[in-house]
Amino acid sequence: MTDYKSILKHYWGYDNFRGIQEDIISSIGSGRDTLGLMPTGGGKSITFQVPALANPGLCLVITPLIALMKDQVQNLRKHGIKAQAVYSGMTREEIVIALENCIFGDYKFLYISPERLGTEIFQNKLRSMKVSMITVDESHCISQWGYDFRPAYLKIADVRKLLPDVPVLALTATATPEVVKDIQVRLAFREENVFRMSFERKNLAYIVRRTEDKSGELLHILNQVQGSAIVYTRNRKRTKEISLFLNQHDISATFYHAGLDNKTKDLRQKGWQAGTYRVMVATNAFGMGIDKPDVRLVIHIDFPDSPEAYFQEAGRAGRDEQKAYAVLLYAQSDKTILKKRISDTFPEKDYIRQVYDHINYYYQMAMGDGRGCTFAFNIDEFCQRFKHFPVRVDSALKILTRAGYLEYTDEQDNASRLIFTLRRDELYRMEEHNQDTEKLLRIILRSYTGLFSDYAYINEETLAQRSGLSRQQVYDTLILLTKRHILHYIPGKKTPYIIYTRERQDTNRIVLNKEVYEDRKRSYEKRIQAMLEYAESNDQCRSRMLLHYFGENNEHNCGQCDVCLEKHTSGLKKGEYEDIASDIKNLLNRHPHTPQEVIHALSVPEEKILNVLTYLLSEERIKQENGKLYLMKT
Repeated sequence: MTDYKSILKHYWGYDNFRGIQEDIISSIGSGRDTLGLMPTGGGKSITFQVPALANPGLCLVITPLIALMKDQVQNLRKHGIKAQAVYSGMTREEIVIALENCIFGDYKFLYISPERLGTEIFQNKLRSMKVSMITVDESHCISQWGYDFRPAYLKIADVRKLLPDVPVLALTATATPEVVKDIQVRLAFREENVFRMSFERKNLAYIVRRTEDKSGELLHILNQVQGSAIVYTRNRKRTKEISLFLNQHDISATFYHAGLDNKTKDLRQKGWQAGTYRVMVATNAFGMGIDKPDVRLVIHIDFPDSPEAYFQEAGRAGRDEQKAYAVLLYAQSDKTILKKRISDTFPEKDYIRQVYDHINYYYQMAMGDGRGCTFAFNIDEFCQRFKHFPVRVDSALKILTRAGYLEYTDEQDNASRLIFTLRRDELYRMEEHNQDTEKLLRIILRSYTGLFSDYAYINEETLAQRSGLSRQQVYDTLILLTKRHILHYIPGKKTPYIIYTRERQDTNRIVLNKEVYEDRKRSYEKRIQAMLEYAESNDQCRSRMLLHYFGENNEHNCGQCDVCLEKHTSGLKKGEYEDIASDIKNLLNRHPHTPQEVIHALSVPEEKILNVLTYLLSEERIKQENGKLYLMKT
């Protein structure tokens, strides 16, 4: 491990690895297909970045999280490590430049969205790349039994065929035992090889609060528990409303969702991280890659629709290992809302076919045409024109994607970018008579690097501040320079995309088979039911319930969730009573003991043991004969 540790120290400043990082790195470093299960904050990126730097060649990183992809590429470049990214929304020219840089430019990392894997251009260029390892982040997305199945992940098996001797590292923070097996099968592991980090969070107390006044309860909790907090809601509009409500009650808050522009998101995130705002009210768009260890509270005012999503979001609290709380607010109406999500997520098959039909009219796509065509998609305009509801259209398009008729990518932030089309010496020889244009060119060259070989992300607002021009003047000048073939400027835009993966089909021939529809619906219903059981249970430790869902069987209660802290009829806390009762039953199961022998065998105060023994005797769970205690047969 000497080389790995020196790489860790050189680039990240750490002396030692954490948890199972070292085991995973040794495994993938020795060329074995490896699956790593690491909860949020476990340090997943280290497990592929370190071995990739230790070996010659390029690490191919497949991830669906474009914001995280851009963030990691930026961070690697800051460390002087060459990294590229390819994802939906980039132009063909940008993709070609990025891929050719990976072939000829000694790059160490190529981040790519799963949707790009099946394209002809990628597969042709891949054959010329020297790939050392493949990393599949969020690998639960490859399993149809996972909570976030993405059909594009199935293309990874084709990439493996092109690179038969290259090992794969699959990483995920949430996977049930069924999904763990499925990931390895679908990624064609040569042998089963799984490293698990315990999902137990000993410092995190899981709480469910039943209330019909969620706003009042939210205020009460935030006033009781001090420190930084995240409040999760499912609705963009509600993020603003709740944030306003908290500010009106003297709790500093801001809000965050995918619909905000990049600059606003960045400012709010930084403000919250710096403590300017105590509370971030957000949709699930917030949190991925956020490194703020001292979050004391994560409150869900609306229900997530799976234990996987809940566990991941709740896990953003207390990453500094200090006491923290994950609170779920539960009103009676939540049950109805959750049940409605099933019909919204899986609309009727005829409705899905109708949406497909309307998409073809929207893009004026002729029968038999379309394969490979990519279109920006304005869901609001589409819904207005064809009288649809956005939630159901979104679901219908995702099902059509799973069925293979088109590819629908979620709303993506594509920041502005540019590349110089003139060579550096040509640019310097050029005579520019407009002073503003000359000043802007100088500032661009000073602000960004690598502009002659690759597209760079730019910020028009920053360029405006540095040049003294207005934002509109910067935009107009960059458009003019593009027309003059001095540079190529692509203004940023935020939009989902629809890509036709096959020719337009007759609507009656659209097949939505059992695996795509019925099986997925049943799996979704199961996860909704698991969330309801979690919220409604009042006799099982909440931490143990979540761990059991992920296949981890804990022998002890957490002692800090609302169920464990509730008073048992014995007078002890419920969790405390259950742990002592379980230990007593295990002892008596082996052979009878005297009360004194039980007291000596358990490292618990005598008074509490006697309390539990008295209760177990009164309930006839144990019996006493000739001074000895016996376990009653059930």
